[in-house]
Amino acid sequence: MAPGAVRPRRVRARDRRGICPSRLVSEVLVRDNAAVKKGDTLFRVDRERFAIALEQAEAAVEGRTSTLDQAKRDLARYTQLRERQVVSPQNAEQAQTALTQADAAYRQAVSDRNLARLNLERSELKAPANGIVTNLELRRGDYVSTGKAVVALVDTDSLRVEGYFEETKLSRIHVGAPVTIRLMGEPVLLKGRVQSIATAIEDRERTLSSGLLANINPTFNWVRLAQRVPVRIALEDVPPDIRLVAGLTATVEIETATPATGNAARADTPDARSAQASRPAR
Repeated sequence: MAPGAVRPRRVRARDRRGICPSRLVSEVLVRDNAAVKKGDTLFRVDRERFAIALEQAEAAVEGRTSTLDQAKRDLARYTQLRERQVVSPQNAEQAQTALTQADAAYRQAVSDRNLARLNLERSELKAPANGIVTNLELRRGDYVSTGKAVVALVDTDSLRVEGYFEETKLSRIHVGAPVTIRLMGEPVLLKGRVQSIATAIEDRERTLSSGLLANINPTFNWVRLAQRVPVRIALEDVPPDIRLVAGLTATVEIETATPATGNAARADTPDARSAQASRPAR
């Protein structure tokens, strides 16, 4: 097993954040580091005010509906009278204009009602996924603004391991290859499989100038180190007593495409590298 450069591996997860209308927080229903399921209510904001706004919007829709119905009846009546030449064409045109305006006002009222209903629904913020609430600082009476993230939810269904392997080892790593994972501080080995391999990394030798032209670093490093490429690993059958925390350090070892030689692509922690270097040469 060839030694190599070492970088920490991190257990990753997507951070899911909720957005609500701008109002005062009226109730917080979860605690920090609490496990929640998709659809659980996290907190509420001034729900009574949004409920009143919805009632007002529904009343406005009823009023606009009556106005629209009356405009339709007026147009029908003026049309009949115009055919009998009882009224002037101008009266019929005015009735048509009134109907158009009433229809536009009705559609605006319906839109306002839908917005009020949406605000009422969003005043009760629910968990978008199964996970754990983390770093919760929200308290009753806090003011939250639309578009501002106020609750961080770690999606536990997305927990995975990412290893950063040297480019010289990528030719031996393939999607679906078995992986052995050791979390720092955990004696139990975890199993997984390569899910995907990154197709691009940052080019540190090239930047974009203000004139949109390539800006190449003129200096040359005499010692050229192999680039590190992220490899995403899906975990399999994690024991229930293993606590996975986003950001944990792990040692990752992937079975390569040539198992007969006993080779493996490995990404170690500093402790693992020291232990490997202390072994006698064979």
